[in-house]
Amino acid sequence: MQVVEISAFGAPEVLRLAERERPVAGAGELLIRVTASGVNRPDVLQRTGNYPVPPGASDIPGLEVAGVIESGDAAALAEAGLKIGDRVCALVAGGGYAQWCVAPVGQCLPVPEGLDDVAAAALPETFFTVWSNVFDRGRLQAGETLLVQGGTSGIGVTAIQMAKARGAVVIATAGSDEKCAACKALGADHAINYRTQDFVAAVADITGGRGVDVILDMVAGAYVAREIDCLAEDGRLVIIAVQGGIKAEINAGLVLRRRLTVTGSTLRPRPVAFKAAIARSLREHVWPLLASGAIKPVIHQVFAPAQAAESHALMESNRHIGKLVLRWS
Repeated sequence: MQVVEISAFGAPEVLRLAERERPVAGAGELLIRVTASGVNRPDVLQRTGNYPVPPGASDIPGLEVAGVIESGDAAALAEAGLKIGDRVCALVAGGGYAQWCVAPVGQCLPVPEGLDDVAAAALPETFFTVWSNVFDRGRLQAGETLLVQGGTSGIGVTAIQMAKARGAVVIATAGSDEKCAACKALGADHAINYRTQDFVAAVADITGGRGVDVILDMVAGAYVAREIDCLAEDGRLVIIAVQGGIKAEINAGLVLRRRLTVTGSTLRPRPVAFKAAIARSLREHVWPLLASGAIKPVIHQVFAPAQAAESHALMESNRHIGKLVLRWS
C-alpha cells in the first residue's frame, strides 16, 4: 500500500510517499480501506521529533481516518453494531496517512448521515479531544461560559460548535479580524482579536468582571497566569497543548481564593477503553447533532497524499480556518 512516511525529523519536505506492507487487524480491531486522513498539529510535532510514537503504534503519522471496513474481529464488530462494508471514521494512535489502517473497534464510529468521507475524516481527533477535555474534564454545563483559545483551529471550530449546541456561552480568541468573524459565524457569542486586544481585559468586560467557567487552552506558557485571571469562582482551566512553552508561573492565591482547577491531558497514549468510552458518548450526544446539521465539520483545504508536505506547511503557518485533510480516493 501507499503511505506518507517521515523520512527524517525536520521540515515538511521530509514527508514522502512510500510503500509499506498492508496491516492486518488483530483481536478487537478492524481494517479500514482509507479514503481520507485528517491532518493535525500532533502530526507536525511527530514530524519534527517532538511527539514520540506510543509503544506499539505505527510510525506512520496520522491520528484519524475515514473509509470502509474491509475486515475485522467478527465478535467485536457485532458488539459495536458494525459490519464489513460499513463506512466509518476512526481515531488511531498512528498509521493514518495510508491507504489501509488498523483501528480498535471501540474507537470507530459510523460516518454521520449526510457526510462524505472527507468531512468524516475531520471528526475523530478534534471531537474526541473536545469531548474529553471540555465536557468530561472541564465539566462545562449549559449556561456556563467557555473561553476557547485559538477559535479557528481544528480544535477551536469544534469546541465552539459543540459548546453552543449544548447551551454554553462561547468566547473565542483568534489572530485576525477575519478569523474573529469566522468564530462568530460558527456560533461564538464573542470573539477577541488577541493581536489587537488584551484578552484578559476583554473577558472581564464581556463577563462584567465575573470571568469564565472553563478555558480550553492550547498555548500554555505565559498564557496560564493570564488565564487564571480570567476564571470565575470554581473555574476550570484545561490545557491540551503547549505551543507557548511548558513552564508557567501562576498566582496560587487566586487559585485558593476562587477554588480554581488547573488540569490538562493528552489523548494519544490513553488506553483503548478510555477512548472507546469517549466514542460512546459522542455517538449518543454529538453524532445526532452532526446528522441534523446542527454541527458541521469545517474543512479548510483538501490535499492529495503527494501534497502532505504542503498540508503541514499550511498547518504551521496558522493561516487555515478549520481542518486539513488528505484524500486517498
